[in-house]
Amino acid sequence: MRPADRADLWWRAAVIYCLDIEKFQDSDGDGVGDIDGLIERIEYLAGLGVSCLWLMPFQSTANRDDGYDITDYYGVDSRLGDLGRFVELIRVAHDRGMRIIIDLVINHTSDQHPWFVSARSDRDSPYRDFYVWRDAPPEDQGENVFPDTEEGIWTKDDATGQYYLHHFYSHQPELNFANPTVRAEIARIIGFWLQLGVDGFRIDSVPFVIEPPGVPDEADPHAFMRELHRFAGRRRGSGMLLGEVGLDHTDQLPYFGESGTELDLQLDFLIAQTMFLSFVRHDPQPLAEVLSQRPVVDLSQGWAMFLRSHDELSLELLGDTKQEVFETLAPDPRQRVYDRGIVRRTATMLEGDPRRVRLAHSLLFSLPGAPLIYYGEEIGMGEPGDTSGRDGMRTPMQWSSGRNGGFSSASESALVAPLTAGDFGPEHVNVYDQERDPGSLLNFVRTLIAQYRATPEIAWGDFAVIDVDEPGVLVHSCRSGTAAFIAVHNFEDEPCTVELPLTRIVEEDADIIDLLESADLDVAETLTIELGSYGHRWLRATARSPK
Repeated sequence: MRPADRADLWWRAAVIYCLDIEKFQDSDGDGVGDIDGLIERIEYLAGLGVSCLWLMPFQSTANRDDGYDITDYYGVDSRLGDLGRFVELIRVAHDRGMRIIIDLVINHTSDQHPWFVSARSDRDSPYRDFYVWRDAPPEDQGENVFPDTEEGIWTKDDATGQYYLHHFYSHQPELNFANPTVRAEIARIIGFWLQLGVDGFRIDSVPFVIEPPGVPDEADPHAFMRELHRFAGRRRGSGMLLGEVGLDHTDQLPYFGESGTELDLQLDFLIAQTMFLSFVRHDPQPLAEVLSQRPVVDLSQGWAMFLRSHDELSLELLGDTKQEVFETLAPDPRQRVYDRGIVRRTATMLEGDPRRVRLAHSLLFSLPGAPLIYYGEEIGMGEPGDTSGRDGMRTPMQWSSGRNGGFSSASESALVAPLTAGDFGPEHVNVYDQERDPGSLLNFVRTLIAQYRATPEIAWGDFAVIDVDEPGVLVHSCRSGTAAFIAVHNFEDEPCTVELPLTRIVEEDADIIDLLESADLDVAETLTIELGSYGHRWLRATARSPK
């Protein structure tokens, strides 16, 4: 199916909100968030302006890796609800104009999955070839994704005397995509959830799906991804595939395929990492360089922009500058993981400075791509000070200053995860208080989302970085037809004045409005903009109608 044949390209301008159902809202007081709780909070998400929910794994699980160790791809974990409630969630979200995408974790299963239980019970099991086995591991094993936790990527199964492959935890055996029966089963999984009404999938760790072991060297490693894309398009014309490909832009390009034949969106890890490098240096130049060099992709495809996600803030793509970011944003070794990433949220990394946190969110929604919010970021949540590892990013949502932050009526010891404590805990950071404060981060993010959705040039326009005389200021434009969006961001802790060269950005006869402030703007060859410390401005220029 060609991109032009797809029903629409809704993902290009989606406002995506990523949440973990078990951490969002508990409806029955057992300490675990559930589908009914998410349904209760759906109006909050609609009011925020979210147009797409990304649900982290909610299927049946052994629950040793936050749901990413699945034991049944066709079921809902009983702690969270059931398929009937999930279908009700889809209906409620769709009624409010929100799409739903779900995690598709297909590079591995739990070792408790019936496929693997059967596979390890007998070498002649029909499920034996669902996984990758060897009599002995190769000399060069390669590095595990979790080097601080696992040694190597091959583990011996004592029951059958062979070694099985796992790039992740040893309790997550790798599926064998060289087996056509496995590929057919993955298609059935996709078809099942599309039939229930989901609108797409976030595919976990795509490089491990693209190049599975056991495939002949002459085989096309991207054939399977094209196969999945075609299948999703046939089953649901507007179905979308969002990929996690933690590579730089050049290496990401093949994962889009030719003219929209593989992934529709890719998470932009390089921009996310470089943004924080620029924050550390108070210098926009690293970010400006990466933005200017980012490849332009097919119209049907795009980038998903984010500050933080449910995983660590990986710094792998920063090369020699990684340590510089570590030392500033994660000075405590407990705030780091796998020697590659930081397990802190945006607000804590930026020391709770509201100016810098707003600057970060203004950048997120002004850069070309589909903005993605990780739950709690819109209110400036933090992480527990005594929790190491990825779980520090996965605390319950903070709804109020009351018992358990309004997340659950259970005893604190029964909660699925510890609450954030200290200055970023629910006593100080919560939805209830911020909804009633016009100057809160929550209301600022609502404004950004509303203006983003009302300004199509951000998602669809031609991007350019604009040179100005102030080295601490990033100016960029997104231009489409006779309209242009202009964003101005000051990365320094000092006010400044910026002269914008309008003749290089907009039509000669244009009306310019400030999207975030009530300010009169005098249109001339240059436009003078006053910026406070870490200040930001959003402008929109439209051609004047002939009199």
